[in-house]
Amino acid sequence: MGSLIMRRIVAIANQKGGVGKTTTSINLAAALAHIRQRVLLLDCDPQANASSGLGVRPPASAPSMYQVLLNGAEAPPIVQPFPQLPLHLLPANSQLAAAEWELPGRGNPEGLLAARLAALAAAYDYLIIDCPPSLGLLTVNALVAATEVVIPIQCEYFAMEGLSLLLETVRRIKLRWNPNLQIGGILLTMFDRRNNLAHQVANDIRRHFPGQVFHTLIPRNVRLGESPSHGLPIHLYDPGCPGAEAYLALAGEFHHREDSDG
Repeated sequence: MGSLIMRRIVAIANQKGGVGKTTTSINLAAALAHIRQRVLLLDCDPQANASSGLGVRPPASAPSMYQVLLNGAEAPPIVQPFPQLPLHLLPANSQLAAAEWELPGRGNPEGLLAARLAALAAAYDYLIIDCPPSLGLLTVNALVAATEVVIPIQCEYFAMEGLSLLLETVRRIKLRWNPNLQIGGILLTMFDRRNNLAHQVANDIRRHFPGQVFHTLIPRNVRLGESPSHGLPIHLYDPGCPGAEAYLALAGEFHHREDSDG
């Protein structure tokens, strides 16, 4: 079944921190909404940066991803941060940190998120899951629930450090829980066109993973770093900046891309 007619649940994952994972989760979700796709962004990171980056900061006592995941909340606390966009958010707060300890005590702890999303998925074209920078049970839940994983990689010397571990985790999850999981693409982030090393790293990654690297490059852009502190995705904060243009281009490429063979 082609990607244009199948609902896509996309985990944005890389256990290496500082690669632009949450920036990509927020801005890919918002850019897809900008081209009139119905999008639900799920914040599965206890740091809750995807939530605060959209101006949503639920207190620790408020319903959040924690209640949905652990208790199967009947009415998920979904919010629409910007009325002009068909972008919805299932936020996280600090409670989610306890989930890594509590999940092992539940039946089918790897598949809880997939079970919770079964009732939500029909309302959306895309579900984007922002994963924590680890390969713990929260990330495993996201990968078990997902149809595909997008892997942001920073264009730097240690870019591929840890990537083999993530790909091995994806392989194991396909074998054990989710045979439909695909590599949706590798995204090169923080790309500086003036830097020879960035070009070398990009070429190396494309050579190692032919056909799996997005054409769109996400540039180093100060405005991308500023926008979360204002609680806005980049195309609402500064729609003319290079970062906004790049994520809009990525959304177009992603929306029309055929499913990978994994």
